[in-house]
Amino acid sequence: MTPLRILFMGTPEFAVTILDKIIQENYTVVGVVTAPDKPAGRGQKLRKSAVKLFAEEKGIEVLQPTNLKSDDFQEDLNRLQPNLNIVVAFRMLPKKVWNFPAHGTFNLHASLLPQYRGAAPINWAIINGETTTGVTTFFIDEKIDTGSVILSKELDIDEKDNAGTLHDKLMHEGANLVVETLQIIESGNVELKKQNESADLKTAYKLVNENTKIDWTKSTKEIYNHIRGLSPYPVAWTQLENGEEVLRCKIQQADYTLEKHNLELGKISLVEKQLLVATKDGFIKIEELQLPGKRKMKTKDLLNGYQFTENAKML
Repeated sequence: MTPLRILFMGTPEFAVTILDKIIQENYTVVGVVTAPDKPAGRGQKLRKSAVKLFAEEKGIEVLQPTNLKSDDFQEDLNRLQPNLNIVVAFRMLPKKVWNFPAHGTFNLHASLLPQYRGAAPINWAIINGETTTGVTTFFIDEKIDTGSVILSKELDIDEKDNAGTLHDKLMHEGANLVVETLQIIESGNVELKKQNESADLKTAYKLVNENTKIDWTKSTKEIYNHIRGLSPYPVAWTQLENGEEVLRCKIQQADYTLEKHNLELGKISLVEKQLLVATKDGFIKIEELQLPGKRKMKTKDLLNGYQFTENAKML
């Protein structure tokens, strides 16, 4: 078989670990495609993606097309002549790009497809209280995350995992799965499985203002899962009513207890330097939060200087 010539497409830190593993296994990466540099910070200086920084360090050519359908990008493909594209946390590709290499284009997705297709599979698996998830490699087709599966690997979700810790576990598991996928493609013994289009598929919707807000009418466990599923990014939020003020407050970290009580939903209780919020079947114990214009703080540090009124509550 002709040696693999890989064009790697990705942007965030998650993709860097996979690219690094591919290089460590001595595969030929002919180029990297990543997002254009973006203004960031107060000075709005252009910031390079994590993948670009890594590729430059390794001396790999970096392409940053704004239009993947452009003639210029097609010329780059013709020049680099990849026979396999690998996509990890990148944007949707036009058919002329994913269909270009002889071996096609495969994607690494951070869920057990067909479950949790979409933008935020790690977050939603935790938000929905799943106890297992995984990583999947599949060949790209016309739709999003629907192509034939090459390999998948299941992973347990611990009750104390948040989106950050699960991200890291899946990142390393995904790197190994990509290498296994490359070995199968090299061998020519790829056995594809069509995704099962069952009726009870769960979707990994894009995280927006509306679906990251805490709903205090839900069960204690559901609220706890919501908070950890959005930590450390993009972070669950709520409104804090404290006297005359109503503040938008981010909840970075929490725990919970299940117990009966007669308190109003959202009512705040301060017990031995603990900030407890009443739910219908227990309490959310807020351990780290951020008030508007302030840095995130441990609850015990916040309580040293911030005063809650007797009727303070989360809305």
